[in-house]
Amino acid sequence: MSAQDFLVELGTEELPPKALNTLADAFLAGIEKGLHAAGLNFETKHVYAAPRRLAVLITALETQQPDRSINLDGPPRQAAFDADGNPTQAALGFAKKCGVDLSEIDQSGPKLRYSQSIKGKPTASLLPTIVEDSLNDLPIPKRMRWAARKEEFVRPTQWLVMLLGDQVIDCTILAQKAGRDSRGHRFHHPQSVRITAPANYLADLRAAYVLADANERRELISKRTEELATLQEGTAIVPANLLDEVTALVEWPVPLVCSFEERFLEVPQEALITTMQDNQKYFCLLDAEGKLLPRFITVANIESKDPQQIVAGNEKVVRPRLTDAEFFFKQDKKQPLESFNERLRNVVFQEKLGSVYDKAERVSKLAAYIAPRIGGDAQRAARAGILSKCDLSTEMVGEFPEMQGVAGYYYALNDGEPQDVALALNEQYMPRGAGAELPTTLTGAAVAIADKLDTLVGIFGIGMLPTGSKDPYALRRAALGVLRILIDKQLDLDLNDAVAFAVNAFGSKVKAAGLADAVLEFIFDRLRARYEDEGVDVATYLSVRALKPGSALDFDQRVQAVQAFRKLPEAAALAAVNKRVSNLLGKAEGNIAATVEAKYFDNANEFSLYSAIQQADQAVQPMAAARQYSETLARLAALREPVDAFFEAVMVNAEDAKVRANRYALLARLRGLFLGVADISLLG
Repeated sequence: MSAQDFLVELGTEELPPKALNTLADAFLAGIEKGLHAAGLNFETKHVYAAPRRLAVLITALETQQPDRSINLDGPPRQAAFDADGNPTQAALGFAKKCGVDLSEIDQSGPKLRYSQSIKGKPTASLLPTIVEDSLNDLPIPKRMRWAARKEEFVRPTQWLVMLLGDQVIDCTILAQKAGRDSRGHRFHHPQSVRITAPANYLADLRAAYVLADANERRELISKRTEELATLQEGTAIVPANLLDEVTALVEWPVPLVCSFEERFLEVPQEALITTMQDNQKYFCLLDAEGKLLPRFITVANIESKDPQQIVAGNEKVVRPRLTDAEFFFKQDKKQPLESFNERLRNVVFQEKLGSVYDKAERVSKLAAYIAPRIGGDAQRAARAGILSKCDLSTEMVGEFPEMQGVAGYYYALNDGEPQDVALALNEQYMPRGAGAELPTTLTGAAVAIADKLDTLVGIFGIGMLPTGSKDPYALRRAALGVLRILIDKQLDLDLNDAVAFAVNAFGSKVKAAGLADAVLEFIFDRLRARYEDEGVDVATYLSVRALKPGSALDFDQRVQAVQAFRKLPEAAALAAVNKRVSNLLGKAEGNIAATVEAKYFDNANEFSLYSAIQQADQAVQPMAAARQYSETLARLAALREPVDAFFEAVMVNAEDAKVRANRYALLARLRGLFLGVADISLLG
């Protein structure tokens, strides 16, 4: 069967840059789906995207759809005809489904059967529908119309190229009649560009100053930006999402170095970087110490004969932005940071929970409670807590919301606050996402935990629990943040006490009954997903959860120990024994002696197990006290042999009540040793 390359390019007005990659990938996926559905084979697929075009190239596409047959089984003969041989509704319904008369249905077999041979169509006749369906299915939240047309797309369309080999596909899609003429760069080559062949698509457009391959543009921008940064003795900040956006804004990228006045460097560099990246799409430059240089890189969409004009234009545009940041910074510094709290008395945190200032007061008290328990300073944590929300009412954060926390850090330093207090104002929001940076100071950790627990307790306390995908107060993220700080930074905090403190701080604003338990349940539930992501079996998590440790760090240490224990050869047998013992003790209903008394032993295996338990107990007590849980379980694994021997030789439910109660007490001692770490009966 013959094959030809296929090219489709839809030309438009400038496409939304942040959505360009998504649109391109969906366009390719839709066409590929259509080709597979039609039974058309091909060799390779490529997608190209630039500001004014989406294109897909399919190589070695079959030019003829293969013939195919349809075989459909219907109802059994006895269900298809009644006793008089008349067709039933089942038979008639099957014929209707097949789109034929019942007489055309094969009735010779045990079931009705319809077979049809469908002749394949020329690929050229199928492509318009495949392309149109793919375009209709693009993830476009809001489509637009243009001129007096009824067609809708993300942007007005301008041209359409559709080639199968050298043949132009005769069709009209989104108001554009297909041809072989594309368009070049808007300024360098505004006239049409003839696509000589699908395989020549990139080369034909490159000659017209268009790099249609987004990957090629991205690499060029990245490489040239790095080279220019090196020439400036700096390093460029190139966030992946910004690089993608800039790549989607230009057809012929030309990176250029620009500069701004050094006086702006007195402004927090985060504010300057934010405005240059978000508003102007510039790549900022840092020196070897990570300080902002008074230079940046812009990516022009034209190869100018006088690039200095482009440089001067960008420098002129950025100056008002930086001036605004400078003005806000100077205005805010005219008064102490703490004074901004007065404005927050009138800013509602949550209608039923009071103002943002009320929250800051609660966070301050809770942070002071937490700090000494994790090795920090209560006074500094309290100070950081009361200042924690001040910068929300500053001019800087009002203009640059991304500066919350960062602005507070600079203003606190300006006021002479201790370094860790200043850092805590930014670290309170950490971690800002999965895998994001954690607080570096104990003061910051205390405030971050306090802020998150306050939100959790408050929102739970007014009954606004997250449901499904709805979590307006980001409670899941808050809970995960608390757990990450405590576990990853090895901070031992009893969350039972901390949450109880937080509940009391709200007073009558929340329904306190059962609130602490609900919040703790929610927090520790988040650990389940964390461990699943790490490859920890859910049974391991549940074995520790059964003991309800209050410390997240302690919880994690137990989980890691159980996970290591499960790899031991004795683990499965001991888990099964613990399950058996748990069931036996559950049925004992108080018939368990207070202590184990050797005088009731009548079997050598009882003596052996009792001796082994006593030795193990003595050995693991200091280990458990030091939270050496892995070592504890490894030592307890040695009990397998005496335990197995006991159950083989001893009848636990002896007729003599005292003997039976004594054996229950012995098993309770055995189970108690393991429960010092986890309920391993849940591992079986």
